Amino acid sequence: MQWAFGRWFPAADSFLEIGCGTGFVLSGLQERFPQLHLAGSEIFTEGLRFAERRLPGVALFQMDARKLPFDGEFDVVGAFDVLEHIEEDELVLAGLFRASRPGGGLLLTVPQHRFLWSNVDQYACHKRRYTRPELIRKVQHAGFKIVRATSFVSLLLPLLLLSRWKRNRPGTCFDPLAEYKIGRLTNGILETTLGVERALIMQGVSFPAGGSLLLIARRD
Repeated sequence: MQWAFGRWFPAADSFLEIGCGTGFVLSGLQERFPQLHLAGSEIFTEGLRFAERRLPGVALFQMDARKLPFDGEFDVVGAFDVLEHIEEDELVLAGLFRASRPGGGLLLTVPQHRFLWSNVDQYACHKRRYTRPELIRKVQHAGFKIVRATSFVSLLLPLLLLSRWKRNRPGTCFDPLAEYKIGRLTNGILETTLGVERALIMQGVSFPAGGSLLLIARRD
């Protein structure tokens, strides 16, 4: 996510991530942009305890993403694989718009394609998988203007489809850790494939389909 932030918001001075979890994304931004003023919110205290150890000096808040108290306090706001967990996603987007400053913007990632819905999503407590038009419409309704939208986990989509088909077969015993039980060689091939895809996206290639969706938007 650092590349997207640096490319689209190079003059930004502050960033808020909702649903920051253990602070993984924020730590990456802190390493690449050490002068950036960072803040994160998370509803679960357990994640915040990890984030506090990982991110000394970063402002961290326990709060409900549907009730953000900020008003024009951040140049850029972001939510990465968060909206799909919240029924009132448009309420969250409206709060993110209020929290951002004019001239700033929004970074989002969400799971994509309803045909990929499986018990993996149910286990993760997802409310939905998005379509691109749906997410664009909701972000625009909140007041943002779309800059770029691209799918990712695209080159691996055939494997993802096969995995979901196997998991959805009647009588299949669900193992939430099955996708992580792969050998080192397979894992290396998958990482290399994702690395190639990431490089293409950074060069401006936009994929029409994929397991996830990245959206970048601005606030006038």
